[in-house]
Amino acid sequence: MKVFIDYIKGVRSELSKVTWPKKDEVIRLTLTVFIISGIIGIYLGVLDFALTKLLEVLVSI
Repeated sequence: MKVFIDYIKGVRSELSKVTWPKKDEVIRLTLTVFIISGIIGIYLGVLDFALTKLLEVLVSI
């Protein structure tokens, strides 16, 4: 049990040394991730649709 308590104390000590981002930075970076994810999702959706149609045309020949 002492090992576990020492581990938790070490974790708390290390967490107190972390420089956490400010709220506005978190919001800005979160929005950036959402926007980039959306763009990539749309791109992959269009690519999938186009390749599916191409495959349908090739199979019907």
